[in-house]
Amino acid sequence: MKGGRSKSDTKTAKLSVNKKPTKGGGAAAARKSGKAAKDPNKPKRPASAFFVFMEEFRELYKKEHPKNKSVAAVGKAGGDKWKSLSEAEKAPFVAKADKRKVEYEKKMKAYNKEQAEGPKEEEESEKSMSEVNDDDEDDEEGSGEDDEDDE
Repeated sequence: MKGGRSKSDTKTAKLSVNKKPTKGGGAAAARKSGKAAKDPNKPKRPASAFFVFMEEFRELYKKEHPKNKSVAAVGKAGGDKWKSLSEAEKAPFVAKADKRKVEYEKKMKAYNKEQAEGPKEEEESEKSMSEVNDDDEDDEEGSGEDDEDDE
């Protein structure tokens, strides 16, 4: 085979594919990309008008179709129903979504104000306090055991 590749060359070429990292890489991906870890105290974004509608629609759909276990079927039926609604029929859901958005904005202002002030030094989470206490206990026990082994 002049100038051609052997079968082993093509196999290795196929195996050396550069894979892109997945989107949900977890804590390790957050460290590598430079993103800050998510704050569990941060308020969650409010649901859109469609999702407010879906909360109610899911209950109705389950009553009408008790044997249906498919989440996709519920979502598809909800999407079709939402598209068929007029603006007047969507209005109560839009109003609820707007109300939730106003509440969310108030919570975010309070949250951002807390973040600007900085965390209180006196308050530590139980986990961080226990980790510090565990480290202290390990050091004390470790130093006692080392002395016994030397004797």
